[in-house]
Amino acid sequence: MNYEELVKNHSGELIEKLVTHVVSQDPVEVLFNFEDNYQCTIVSMHQYEEDLEISLRMHANQTIDLFVGYYDDEDEFHDIVHVLNETELEQLPDGLKKVMRKVVDDEKGMRLPGNFLSAK
Repeated sequence: MNYEELVKNHSGELIEKLVTHVVSQDPVEVLFNFEDNYQCTIVSMHQYEEDLEISLRMHANQTIDLFVGYYDDEDEFHDIVHVLNETELEQLPDGLKKVMRKVVDDEKGMRLPGNFLSAK
């Protein structure tokens, strides 16, 4: 199965894997990204052996994307972006959504214990 199919057909599993990873970290880095008019909050995990990044990105308008970035066999970078639907948004702990919202609103990243993000 390629990454496009994985995101299209199994996004819920990817989100669960990412959330489990993020809340188990101590500390968790919640990043703020800013380029031109594009601003977002990012929480991510990397699988270096597979040249893979999986992240959640909350934009200034409060939409959240699942982002999967990877390098192919020719070392070309590809990214897949999937906007979360209501069911997928419900998978996210309230603590994580609140912190991501604060970071994008304040335009400043944060480091905090992962268990802080797991609060429902």
